[in-house]
Amino acid sequence: MSGEHDELLFIVVHQAHELWFKELLHELAELQRQLVIGESFPALRTLQRALAIVRVVISQIDVIETLTARQFAAFRSRLGTSSGFQSAQFREIEAVLGRRDSKMLQGIPERADRDRVEAAMNRPSVFDSLLAYLDVQGYQLPADGLYRNVRLPAQPTRQVQDVLLRVYCDDAAPAQVCELLVSLDESLQEWRYRHIKMVERIIGARPGTGGSTGAAYLYKTITEPAFPDLWAMRSRL
Repeated sequence: MSGEHDELLFIVVHQAHELWFKELLHELAELQRQLVIGESFPALRTLQRALAIVRVVISQIDVIETLTARQFAAFRSRLGTSSGFQSAQFREIEAVLGRRDSKMLQGIPERADRDRVEAAMNRPSVFDSLLAYLDVQGYQLPADGLYRNVRLPAQPTRQVQDVLLRVYCDDAAPAQVCELLVSLDESLQEWRYRHIKMVERIIGARPGTGGSTGAAYLYKTITEPAFPDLWAMRSRL
């Protein structure tokens, strides 16, 4: 540590983020297990917990924003290549939710961390598990959606949205599961937005600590929902 009074706050908040990211990955793994075997109410409880975790992570940004730009600059040079957006666990969360982008592996120094992110991109995503859940619940999914190549990004399709429309019209437990997934997606977008504004507030338009383009990089991620089909079908309700 640099000896600057404010550096400890920065470190504690980021370590707390990493602990919550670890728990969120744990809960998302359980959610996928529950969805695949068709457990509606356990999945709803797990989703509610995941949402609560994300809200805690968002609230912690209020604490780090008590740092002024001048206070952060006093110890920033001693942070090396550490960067919030380079969190291997957050990239793993994005992969679990469905992001498929080899660029996510860049800038992750530890081989074990890169392997975890890559493994997450090579197995079914949360949305794939949702489709499997809906199939178990009796909704007929198109084969190219249910048995797609999970190593590729899921492309929104009208056929899948037709099924989701029926789910919402039935207004039973599967619709509640879908709604909580939308809430989770929305909350993660809120975290990205709050993170962006925090970066702008503390370092302005300068490059990010890990060599990224700082806020400019983060803005690119905020318009990419994890579950595009769940958003697209809403205009048809």
